[in-house]
Amino acid sequence: MDKKIVPYKKTVFVCTNVRADGRVACGNPGRGGLELCAALKDAVKDKGLKGKIRVARAGCLDLCAQGPNAFLYPDGEWLSGVTAADVPEILKKLTE
Repeated sequence: MDKKIVPYKKTVFVCTNVRADGRVACGNPGRGGLELCAALKDAVKDKGLKGKIRVARAGCLDLCAQGPNAFLYPDGEWLSGVTAADVPEILKKLTE
């Protein structure tokens, strides 16, 4: 195993978990997790932050009823009930 330096300054993990059994999940249709992830990826690219900030899909973050959820790393900030309208504020947090 090679140990390397983290290639990104910050990473935002967005829950895009889908549950087919009817239980609430951030990525289920109408919940917004997938749309949030796409909006964040587009915004990072549009702001020229690709390669500095990574937007990553995450599996279940275990708080789907409060979601969509996102986790900012290494900031240690957890965001719940996030929508695409929150993207500018999230980008501001990531670039501070």
